[in-house]
Amino acid sequence: MRIGLLGCGTVGGGVLKICEERVEGLEVARILVLPGEMEGPLVTHDVAQIVDDPTIDCVVEAMGGLEPAHSFIIRALEAGKSVVTANKAVVAAHFAEFQRVAGAHGCAFMVEATSGGGVPWIASIEKARRVDEIFELRGILNGTSNYIIDAMERGSLTFEAALAQAQELGYAEADPSADIDGIDVANKAIISATVAFGSLCRTTIPRLGMRWLTRDLLDVLAAQGLSVRLMARARQDDGRYAVCVEPVVLAGESVEAHVPKNFNLATLVGATVGELKFYGQGAGALPTGNAIVQDLLDVAAGARPRYATEETLAWDPALLEASYLLKTSAPLPDAAELFPKTGPEDGICLVRGCDPERAGALVREAAEADPHAFCASISPEARSLLGL
Repeated sequence: MRIGLLGCGTVGGGVLKICEERVEGLEVARILVLPGEMEGPLVTHDVAQIVDDPTIDCVVEAMGGLEPAHSFIIRALEAGKSVVTANKAVVAAHFAEFQRVAGAHGCAFMVEATSGGGVPWIASIEKARRVDEIFELRGILNGTSNYIIDAMERGSLTFEAALAQAQELGYAEADPSADIDGIDVANKAIISATVAFGSLCRTTIPRLGMRWLTRDLLDVLAAQGLSVRLMARARQDDGRYAVCVEPVVLAGESVEAHVPKNFNLATLVGATVGELKFYGQGAGALPTGNAIVQDLLDVAAGARPRYATEETLAWDPALLEASYLLKTSAPLPDAAELFPKTGPEDGICLVRGCDPERAGALVREAAEADPHAFCASISPEARSLLGL
C-alpha cells in the first residue's frame, strides 16, 4: 500500500522510521512538508501531488492543528483515499463530518493514534463493544500533566519547577495550556466516548485544569494517603451520557496514583468483561507512530470502521456527580464544609453532591476573587479513605 504522509515532524518521522525498518508492504510514496523543513526525492510542498495521485492509497495526517489539516483530510477522503490521523484536535472538532465523507466515498477514517499514543485504547474499546455495552471510561490520557504531578510528588517540586522540567525534556510546549488546562484530554475524551457509547459526543464538555495545583495542597493530601491526577471521566446509563475532564483526588494506593512520568492509564467498564485497564506510553515518535502503522495495516486488510455521526444519547452531567475539593482564598460556597483534617486557614473545602458543570461554576465564582482557585473531584476510593 502506497502512503502519502502529511507532515514529517515527531509523529510523521516515527511513522516513516517504522514503515522503512519494520513493516513490509507499506511504502511511504510522498511526504508533504513546508519549504525548508526537509529535502529528498519523496518531498513535496503541494498537497495536490498526494491527494490527486491515483497510485497513493492512503494518507497519514501528522500535521496537527485544525487547518489546513481539516481541509487536507476532506480532500483526501473525497478523492477516495483512506485517512489515518493522530490529530485529536481536528478529529474532536470534525469527527462526524469525516465519518460521513469517508462513508460516502467508501474509504476508512482511522483514529487509533489520537488517544493514548501507543496504548491500543480505541481498538480495545471497539473490541469490547462487540460483546458489551460500555458503561464507563476514565483515565490519565495526557503524559505531560502526569509527568508534572509525578515530579511534584516524587521530587517535592513546585508546579512551576516541574513544568519547567517537563519543558526541558520536550514533554511540554513553551505554551503548555493544552496539557495543563485539560484541552488535550478533552479532545481525547470526546473521541473515546463517541467510540465507546455509539453516540456522537458534544464538542464542549466540562473541563477543569490543573494550572493552580500547589505543592501545599499535595502535601495536605499526601498526609491523608491521597494523591491527584488530571483525568477524563465518562459514563452512560439508560439513554443518557456525560463526559468531563478534571483533576481527581485518588487513594494513594490506587493504580492511577502510581502512574509514573509521562505514562497513560485508561480504564473501561463493560457489562460482562467488567473493568479493564490499559497502560503504556501516551506520546512520542515511536509509540504514536506504532499506533498509526497499526491503523495502516488494518486499512490494507480492508478495515472500514464506522462511528456515530449523531448525538443519540441525552446529555446528563448528573451521571458524574461526586464530592469535590475546592481550594481558594475566596469566600467558601454556602454548601461547603471544611475538608477533613484541615482548618479555615487552609482554604480547602468539600462540596458534596456536585456534578462537573456545577463544579465549573463554583470555580468561576471563586475565581472572581481568587483567580488561582483549584477544584478536583474525589474518587470513590478516596471518599472511603476519608470516611465520607
